[in-house]
Amino acid sequence: MLIAVLSDIHDNIWKLEKALDQLGQAEVLLFCGDFCAPFTLEMMAEGFQGPLFAVLGNNDGDVLLLSRIAAKAGNVTLHSLMGKVTLGDREITLIHYPALASSLASGGKYDAVFYGHTHRPQVEERGETLLINPGEVMGRFGRPTYALYDTVKGEITLREL
Repeated sequence: MLIAVLSDIHDNIWKLEKALDQLGQAEVLLFCGDFCAPFTLEMMAEGFQGPLFAVLGNNDGDVLLLSRIAAKAGNVTLHSLMGKVTLGDREITLIHYPALASSLASGGKYDAVFYGHTHRPQVEERGETLLINPGEVMGRFGRPTYALYDTVKGEITLREL
């Protein structure tokens, strides 16, 4: 199974549109926080046809409207602080905050832990657990990036928009 992982859009719907256009083979989309405005989640839900699992970040304002959009979309599962999901035969967690992600990865319970917040792409192995920040879609602090996770091979690929 191929999973796309995005983070830190911060309402840059132009970069998001480009990202959604590049996710062709991905079956599932994970989002690690900081949509910012609810219309960004709506655009993601409409632009990606598969299941979308997301967590909130520190810049996500209208949580009530985000929750309503997620419920209405039909393909979105919106978690607050942390989301856990089994995809393929992989146990995955997603969270916005790097310190919490680091602790979760060190525990060895998950195959992969995805996080955001720093806007910097990073791939690290903690024992048998992958710790991954897909970078930012926004493109404010550097090149806009996202990640693709192949659950069969257990491999991660960072892609530039």
